Amino acid sequence: MKSAPLALLLTLAAGSATLAQESAPPLLRAGIVGLDTSHVPAFTKLFNDPKADGDLAGIKVVAGYPGGTDMPASKDRVAKFTEQVKGMGVEIVETIPQLLEKVDVVLLESVDGRIHLEEAKQIFPSGKPVFIDKPLGGNLPESIAIFELAKKHKVPVFSSSSTRFGVGLSAVEGNAELGDLLGATTWGPCSYQPGTPDLFFYAIHGVEALYTIMGTGCETVSRVKGPVHDQVTGTWSGGRLGVYRGIVKGKADFGATVYGSKSILQIAESPNYGHLCRAIGKFFRTGVAPVSEEETLELLTFMEAADESVRQGGKAVALSEVFAKAKEEAAKLID
Repeated sequence: MKSAPLALLLTLAAGSATLAQESAPPLLRAGIVGLDTSHVPAFTKLFNDPKADGDLAGIKVVAGYPGGTDMPASKDRVAKFTEQVKGMGVEIVETIPQLLEKVDVVLLESVDGRIHLEEAKQIFPSGKPVFIDKPLGGNLPESIAIFELAKKHKVPVFSSSSTRFGVGLSAVEGNAELGDLLGATTWGPCSYQPGTPDLFFYAIHGVEALYTIMGTGCETVSRVKGPVHDQVTGTWSGGRLGVYRGIVKGKADFGATVYGSKSILQIAESPNYGHLCRAIGKFFRTGVAPVSEEETLELLTFMEAADESVRQGGKAVALSEVFAKAKEEAAKLID
């Protein structure tokens, strides 16, 4: 058999290379607003890995705006994380408008949720898709306002904790061995930051896990806040109970117990940045949020209602009343 001419082989190779280039998704340049959380270097490492595949591939963090506030979790770490991502080749800019000129998509990572609304007001007019790290806003009214502004500017947006995308939690829905879902308990580390609702800062991880299992439909919330544990009990439609147990002192792992008609599942799973970033990458490509606005706002209402329950001595508080009040306040925040 005769060998193919060298010229033909080179032509075929060039054609294959061209085809591969055409099939590869175009590079999306990502910018990060808020360089004051450990998520920033972790996410940058995942997206900028030359071996990144699947939904992580084709996205590169190219610019970052440090931001920062007087919250200790922010002011004590912004310089360190800024230097870390700068060392990873990320350009540091002085303003959000400067960042928007250099990127296609945005990760709003500011650890202090109290400034998310003001930052979103600067980002949304650009029309660029935005992932907003937990918490969505500094409180429920601000979170509602963020979603309303996103719709006004027709900007794809979603917010979530990394706990939602764990393999164990993701496998609960439709689990034939579990049967009908009757209830769940989740737990995890719980710490507070002055100026924000108690559960918004770190307990949100466990509450997000609870909603990943239970879904929407919580009607009332009651809470017992103690020096060792912080327990919030939600009553879902049909009388199902969903419980979040915040570990204030002692051994503080993440986990869940899921109660079904056929079996009880035990899940021990820490937050996984890789799974979250894959979800973010797919969102940036498709514009389709993996978590609905309805579910995000309900779990934030759950946490606001927990604070209200404490103020009322542990009484059960209706989520519908808390949300209605917050929506009125949100309308005043939208310019």
